[in-house]
Amino acid sequence: MKKAAIYARVSTPDQHLETQLYDLRKLATQRGFEVVKEHCDRGFSGSKARRPGLDSMMADARRGEFSVVLVAAFDRIARSTKNFLEIVDELNELGIEFVSAREAIDTSGPMGRMFITLVGSIAELERSLITERIRAGMRRARLEGQRLGRAPLDIDHDALVRDRLAGMSLTKVAKKYGISRAS
Repeated sequence: MKKAAIYARVSTPDQHLETQLYDLRKLATQRGFEVVKEHCDRGFSGSKARRPGLDSMMADARRGEFSVVLVAAFDRIARSTKNFLEIVDELNELGIEFVSAREAIDTSGPMGRMFITLVGSIAELERSLITERIRAGMRRARLEGQRLGRAPLDIDHDALVRDRLAGMSLTKVAKKYGISRAS
C-alpha cells in the first residue's frame, strides 16, 4: 500500500479545509493509499511560496515519509507557474507522485508534464486577470468619487485626547467612545 500525504489550503475564512480534506481522503481510499499525514494551510494565499503546511509537507517528502501527494487542485499548491513547477520538479526528483483530484493528471510522463505546465500557466493567468479586474474596479470607484477603504472614525478626537491626558485608561477611553483600543 502506497503512503500518501494530503495537502490542502484555503486563503479566506469563509472557505473550509474540511471540504478539500473529505474529497482527498475519499480519493486516497479509492486508490488504495494509506494517508500518513495531512498538511494544511489556513489563511495563506497560493502566491506565497513559503507556507507552514507546504513547508512541512516538503520536509516530510525529503525525509521519504510518503510516495504520493494528493491535492484538490493545482492552484492549492501554487498560483505562479514557476513556483508550481519547482514544487512538482522537487517531488518528481524525490520519486513522489503528484495527484490532483480536479485535473486528474499523471505527472510521470512528458505529456503529463506538458499538461501541468499548461494548467499552471492558466492558473497564473487567471490570478493576474482577477487582480487586473480588481484594480480597474477600484480605479473606476475612485474616479466616481467613491471612498475606498475603511470609513474614518466619527468621534470627537479632541475630547478623546483630553480624556486620555486626564489619566483615563486606554480601555475606558475605548469603551466611552465605542472604538477598539487599537483605534
